[in-house]
Amino acid sequence: MYILETEQSFDSAHFLSGYKGKCSNLHGHRWRVVARIAMDELNKEGQTRDMVIDFGDFKDALKKLTDALDHSFIFETGSLKETTLTALKEEGFLLHEVPFRPTAEQFSRYFYEQLQELDFPVYNISVYETPTNCSTYQEASL
Repeated sequence: MYILETEQSFDSAHFLSGYKGKCSNLHGHRWRVVARIAMDELNKEGQTRDMVIDFGDFKDALKKLTDALDHSFIFETGSLKETTLTALKEEGFLLHEVPFRPTAEQFSRYFYEQLQELDFPVYNISVYETPTNCSTYQEASL
């Protein structure tokens, strides 16, 4: 099996709704996303002959996904009062609403699914919320 890896990072603010601890407060991270794709065989013809895929395409796809979240306030649907949302929007903050609690675990699954929808043969995704703490999401082996 051939495994290719690329990584990107993004900075964002978030908080954990319903959490008892310091992460219930608004805080930020430099998230590091490490994406791995895998194939049993290399392509046999065309521009990607003897490759899994073009690294540039892989890197660009992940960068587009992380750039969409960069320097934004990521929050879970239903976790903020409407008045808070209105005030943040009026102040011009970049907001990104997600249908899940914005944890490293959920982000690893999110990036997995997003790359899979783009037809990449995703093996697994690791998302670091600190330099030493990460979550990896992987589905059944190939």
